[in-house]
Amino acid sequence: MIKQTKKQMFMLAAIASIGLSAPSAYAQVKDVVVDGKGEIPYVIDARNVVARSGTGLCWRTGYWSPAAASTAMAGQFPVGCECDSDIVAKDKCVAPVAAAKPAPAPAPKPTADKIKLAADALFDFDKATLKPEGRAKLDDLAAKSKQLKLEVILAVGHTDRLGSDAYNQKLSERRAAAVKTYLVSKGVEANRVYTEGKGEKQPVTGNKCDNVKNRKALIECLQPDRRVEVEVIGSK
Repeated sequence: MIKQTKKQMFMLAAIASIGLSAPSAYAQVKDVVVDGKGEIPYVIDARNVVARSGTGLCWRTGYWSPAAASTAMAGQFPVGCECDSDIVAKDKCVAPVAAAKPAPAPAPKPTADKIKLAADALFDFDKATLKPEGRAKLDDLAAKSKQLKLEVILAVGHTDRLGSDAYNQKLSERRAAAVKTYLVSKGVEANRVYTEGKGEKQPVTGNKCDNVKNRKALIECLQPDRRVEVEVIGSK
């Protein structure tokens, strides 16, 4: 079921008002109708049509990522072919040429492996410099990515709630960037690695640590929130 948040509804209302005064060029942009399955990376209306700005740009949702733009479908092609054509692989946006000979077996569909690495295994507490054991884990990840026809690697950094929002946001971004820098040093193409920092906004511990008062015990309790999620998408 497609999740529509209040924020998305407000955005649609704003888009509707913009559309009344949008230039005539916007009316000529063809509608992009998504299949409506799974998490859609763009704002859509009741017809499953992607909402656009007055200049024709697609409105992204909180679910947007290069991977989602490349996998969520709008008919024959990924929705990102229309909305983010500079990110989606070109061969995914071109219809196959009809051949006189029997069609070959279809290429394997891209696989997506999402790996959650404990940030404490990669970095010292409150640091963004990779530890030796952290580099070893990324060595293994880089080796596995070379066995694929790699499309994209998305590294997302997360922190616990200790410290200010602004500080944790920067820390999560630095940790994700450190992962990218190391993977690139191991031969992964830089334009295949995207980074993002979520700060403390997406904890996984819930409220189980709320009653922990001792700081050392609290740091230990919040450990699952300190993580780097790495999503590798490609085909063999």
